[in-house]
Amino acid sequence: MRRWIVLCIIVLGLGNRAGAGVEALRDDPDVRSNLVLLEKWIGEQLDYRGIPGVALAVVYDQEIVWSKGFGVADLSTRQAVTPQTIFRIASITKTFTSTAILILRDQGKLMLDDPVSQYLPWFTYKNRFPDGPSITIRQLLTHTSGLPREASFPYWSDNVFPTRDQLIEAFHSQESVFEPETKYKYSNLGMAILGEIVAAVSGQSYERFIHDAILRPLGMNSTSVYIPEEQRTRLATGYSRPMKGGVRKPTPFMDAKGLAPAANISSTVEDLAAFASFHLREDDSCGTKILKPSTLREMHRVHWLRPNWKKGCGLGFFVVKGVDRVTFAHDGWASSQRSYLLISPEEKVAVVVMTNSDDGSPGLFAGTAMSMLAPVLRKAAVPPTMSPVPDPAWQRYVGKYADSEGLISEVFVRNGALVLYEYDWPPEDNPTDVLIELTPTGKDSFCRGGEDGDGEPVVFELGKDGRVVKMKIGPETRAPVH
Repeated sequence: MRRWIVLCIIVLGLGNRAGAGVEALRDDPDVRSNLVLLEKWIGEQLDYRGIPGVALAVVYDQEIVWSKGFGVADLSTRQAVTPQTIFRIASITKTFTSTAILILRDQGKLMLDDPVSQYLPWFTYKNRFPDGPSITIRQLLTHTSGLPREASFPYWSDNVFPTRDQLIEAFHSQESVFEPETKYKYSNLGMAILGEIVAAVSGQSYERFIHDAILRPLGMNSTSVYIPEEQRTRLATGYSRPMKGGVRKPTPFMDAKGLAPAANISSTVEDLAAFASFHLREDDSCGTKILKPSTLREMHRVHWLRPNWKKGCGLGFFVVKGVDRVTFAHDGWASSQRSYLLISPEEKVAVVVMTNSDDGSPGLFAGTAMSMLAPVLRKAAVPPTMSPVPDPAWQRYVGKYADSEGLISEVFVRNGALVLYEYDWPPEDNPTDVLIELTPTGKDSFCRGGEDGDGEPVVFELGKDGRVVKMKIGPETRAPVH
């Protein structure tokens, strides 16, 4: 009997909202051939694994370029998975909760290094480290608060989650595991507490704030904290891994109740693509006014580095340094539905995967899709430019310059750029690593740019004969060496 699966791959933005340039991306030979190969590979992988259904979205900047589906959302009704199928995204909910916290920070209503107790008077627990610092909002965002992973209820075993009041009452008897900001410890409990901060500071329920501040501005009409009854017919059924005889058992629907800010949101690949596109914005040209671009960048960079120096925590996201790219991501797993959100900011590519089985392996498909599509999409969207042609006038600046102590700097043209080489002693590594590109800013003026530049102004003063008589770097002056 053939095993079924659904794949929906969406590259860029949001369905019928795709903008100009999508067709050109789809028609690029490298993109097209990689999509054909990816579809074939995923179809074979999923047919072999027998996963009931999967939805996968690949986003480039703000637009969707491709989608396709296979398989079923429910084994008994054979209802097909489509881009409108709703899945539980589980712990990806944490990225919405974190975004909500940053919205309130941008509004000036809280600071990330404020103690949690400043906003939640009930925030008392058995503290094993009374001489340690108070737990802050930032530590909850980066899972470095030292709190336990879970509230003191066996909800992952019996599927009975505590209400908000039950969670708060039980919290007083829970004990810290580590001193704050000493070790990483993933905590659903900590994220639930962040949701309580959102409600306390905003004056709205967590659900209402998420809807009004994030979902509605992004047009995420099929996304909800508590899924409404009219959308349940579109909800995929979660299934266990194959049991004895190859039978998959349907998994009960999970309502996280008091743990909702950690794991309760439901969504579609189209809607989560909108959220991914939002996190790829470099400006607010779409007019959503949700977060400042600088705040988005703040969320995506490392705030806590793991000991292996390859993984870390942003604000609500995990940051991973791979061989080919740095990505920020989050995964989710609840009600036998597994999901994955993977974003490469430099390449402007995001991959969203949703599955409806415990063995859905969304990370495998997200990683493969990213590896295959990110380079060709980026190349198709931003073709390589011609090699830069240096300005002939730069030759007047080329030469050696000495400061008052006799230390020599040298200016020359390399690979089409004007560069500055200055070092107190010969570098032990590749000398190209210490070159500083001089970026033109005006007549005879530049700034120290490039990866290692500090933005300091560099000004060449010319004599009447047009030759350089002085090079100034910030307040320092250097004379030509003839």
